[in-house]
Amino acid sequence: MTKLQKFKESYFLYSFKHDKVAITSFIILITLLILAITAPWIAPMDPYDADNIDIMNSEIPPMWSEKGDSSFPLGTDNMGRDMLSTMLYGLRTSIIIAGCAVLLQAGLGVFVGLTAGYFGGKIDAILMRLADIQFSFPYLMVAIFIGAIFHVVFGVGSYERLAVPLLIVIIGFAEWPMYARTIRASVIGEVNKEYVEAARVIGLSRLTIMIRHVLPNSLTSVMVISTIQVANAVMSEAALSFLGMGMPVTKPSLGSLIQAGFEFIFSGSWWITVFPGLWLVLFVLVINLLGDWVRDVLNPKLYKG
Repeated sequence: MTKLQKFKESYFLYSFKHDKVAITSFIILITLLILAITAPWIAPMDPYDADNIDIMNSEIPPMWSEKGDSSFPLGTDNMGRDMLSTMLYGLRTSIIIAGCAVLLQAGLGVFVGLTAGYFGGKIDAILMRLADIQFSFPYLMVAIFIGAIFHVVFGVGSYERLAVPLLIVIIGFAEWPMYARTIRASVIGEVNKEYVEAARVIGLSRLTIMIRHVLPNSLTSVMVISTIQVANAVMSEAALSFLGMGMPVTKPSLGSLIQAGFEFIFSGSWWITVFPGLWLVLFVLVINLLGDWVRDVLNPKLYKG
């Protein structure tokens, strides 16, 4: 039986087909991802190009409003940029930051957790104490610390150009202990099983046993964590941008768009903050719903079949 046939007959696919919430969330998520990827081609304007921006078009309400303009379906922001375009580009930027940050979290966390769980002893104690220390620092403190180092090393003028990799590093380093602790617990449950003992008996190296045998059997939990962590990373980026420690206003992300329009929300230009906020809530909601479904399916204790 091929892997494709096994997947077609798996409980994972069966559960997905019979869960309307999961199907709806998946369709919405794929739609949002396609919109984000194709933003440079489908967006009415490029919000990064100053030549396309006219300050005289600032704060135009949505087209269904009395003073709306059909050229700007969702209105414009305080800089005269088309809101629909900035939201598409902003979603794209937020997804890139969140995706890369989660990859960094997972890579670092899996390495630390695998090493700690397999070797145990002093190595385990030292690595887990490092994770405890990291847990004690909120990501905002990590953001301030890494941001201060960045400004000293690269200068304030480089911030706009390097804001994306900086946020990836900040969010990635702030959340890796969650992966480390989860993988460590899974690895500890695997290292004493018969297949690991058999691999040792036939003379396989520790590295081979860790990578080829223990790690694949410990990665189920990583899938569950990753779905939730993508949503958390998007929220972290939005929070940092809202506080002025994230993406600059000239390079929109969902967080920087919400922050840019916040001061105008009580002056009548509510759409500058509300539309990106709803965009962010929808994206995070569908990821969380999918994450809950994946957790339930992969957790044998919750299996009701």
